[in-house]
Amino acid sequence: MILRDKPGLGDLLFAMQGSVFPIILPRLIGLSAIAAGIVAVDRFVLELPHPATAPFAVFGIALSLFLGFRNDAAYGRWRDGRRLWGQIIADMRALGRDCEVFIQDQELRHRVLRLALAFVHLHRVNLRKLKDNGQARDWCGRDFSDAPHPPDAALNALATELATAARDGRLDGFGQKALTERLASIGLAQAGCERIATTPLPYVYSLLIFRTTYLYCLLLPLALLEPAGWMTTVFVAVVAYVFFGLAEVTEELAHPFGETVNGLALDAMCRTMEIGAAPHLGITPPEPCKPKDYYLS
Repeated sequence: MILRDKPGLGDLLFAMQGSVFPIILPRLIGLSAIAAGIVAVDRFVLELPHPATAPFAVFGIALSLFLGFRNDAAYGRWRDGRRLWGQIIADMRALGRDCEVFIQDQELRHRVLRLALAFVHLHRVNLRKLKDNGQARDWCGRDFSDAPHPPDAALNALATELATAARDGRLDGFGQKALTERLASIGLAQAGCERIATTPLPYVYSLLIFRTTYLYCLLLPLALLEPAGWMTTVFVAVVAYVFFGLAEVTEELAHPFGETVNGLALDAMCRTMEIGAAPHLGITPPEPCKPKDYYLS
């Protein structure tokens, strides 16, 4: 996630961090070169058709509507992902308070909270499809990497700790109910995140958008040959930048848990939960994650 103030003129012109410009630059160069070739053929080899600009205006409006619809769907996924992780943060803070109220055994309380922190790191790793970097093991001293679903294995281990405590009389009925409901809320947010991660936007949307954008940018030089001349290459590059840029932004937003510059800052949110649990564990809270070159991972 990019964190920076409102961009000034220099940032608007030269900032690359957080921009999709480096990604789409090869396409812009290719389409500009094709536009220049079309102008050269029309000027020096063979006069090409000069269609009116009105059909291209209608074509452009339709393409804008497609892009707007896809952008709305992609941002909805990003927004839902942030809301679900916000719910996990709130539940983790509440879990710490619940443990203080209902679990008198300090050792048990610490095991429960450490398993919960292991879960959030395993959940992050699972969403990003990364290899386990050992942070979960550092918190709880257990390795869940061989489990079919490591985040679920951590939650199951936490539930087992609570069930054992209840059987031993170290957790009363009210505590069982409160803590079980808290785990259910965390599990619901987890399932929501996995729904987003495993159900991408329909492929037909991407196919339609990119195919139509290429078609529009390849035909546009014909409409600009007479009014724009050699400036056709510039106008094609600007139009391609707008359409391909927006299409790439929606690609990143549609995958909110990725490690792209516009993805959610899952590392920072996990650190927020560690800070919230530290007082209940009797340890010094770690430092919050800070952005590097405006990027917060």
